[in-house]
Amino acid sequence: MNETPLPFAEPLAAFYTYMRSEKQFSPHTQSNYARDLEKFQRYCRDAGIQQLTEVDARAVRMAVASLHRQGLAGKSLQRWLSSLRGFFQYAIRHHWMSINPADGIAAPKTPKKLPKTLDVDQTAQFVAVEGDDFIHKRDRALLELIYSSGLRLAEVTSLNLGDIDWGDAMVTVTGKGSKTRTLPVGSVAIAALKDWLSQREQYAPASEPALFITQRGKRISHRAVQLRLQQLSVQQGMDNPVHPHMLRHSFASHMLESSGDLRLVQELLGHANISTTQIYTHLDFQHLAKVYDKAHPRAGRKKSSDGDLSLNE
Repeated sequence: MNETPLPFAEPLAAFYTYMRSEKQFSPHTQSNYARDLEKFQRYCRDAGIQQLTEVDARAVRMAVASLHRQGLAGKSLQRWLSSLRGFFQYAIRHHWMSINPADGIAAPKTPKKLPKTLDVDQTAQFVAVEGDDFIHKRDRALLELIYSSGLRLAEVTSLNLGDIDWGDAMVTVTGKGSKTRTLPVGSVAIAALKDWLSQREQYAPASEPALFITQRGKRISHRAVQLRLQQLSVQQGMDNPVHPHMLRHSFASHMLESSGDLRLVQELLGHANISTTQIYTHLDFQHLAKVYDKAHPRAGRKKSSDGDLSLNE
């Protein structure tokens, strides 16, 4: 028995041509739109909806609920709704629809996952890269700087020699939105950087401004740093792979744990909104809870089935 054809085939074909020829979306973006819209086509076919004029807000809500039950997460549903809105807006311009039925419909919120961090001892173990050759001196300086100043991967790879103020031990970075901020650099990181510069000058051409380079004398890439951290995770005996952002998260968690100053941590991280920084207060609470459980003889706490700490009742 032949399967019923998917609805809206002709309008969608025109929309895909529009994305490709007029909007010049990347193949990846086009593929995402096609995958999202096919999900909606299948829902409509199963619901007996064959014409665009039959699509209303209720149909979109029911489709959201159906996809959510199938396991599609909140962020994926947000993108799916964005794809629908784009197609419906195109349909309105061509008078195939009169309203956008996806407007005002929100995807279920995905619970925020706490970032993974290392404790102080684990961090010290990881950044203490042993070795006196080019690679090891560079990696040690790079890791110490990320952890010392809480830098993003893009920020540390884009640093130039002139961005370090050696006299005041400060580094100026360009973060998201092309915003610059000046941050203190710890003495251990400064020492590692100076040690690295003695190696760097043997490989870098005079025209290369990058602080961190490869053995070919070119600026190090994001991917190269990520691969080196994966390799170092094994070499340093870490329980789990360490990625660059984990060092940034660890920096934030340790700073908040020691200072209790959320605004300070916000400024150091370059967060536009303090709500982004507040996630580290949860990490700080987790740390306090673990210390309490270990230290208090009558804590009376246990781990729940989902891994969160809860009170015995």
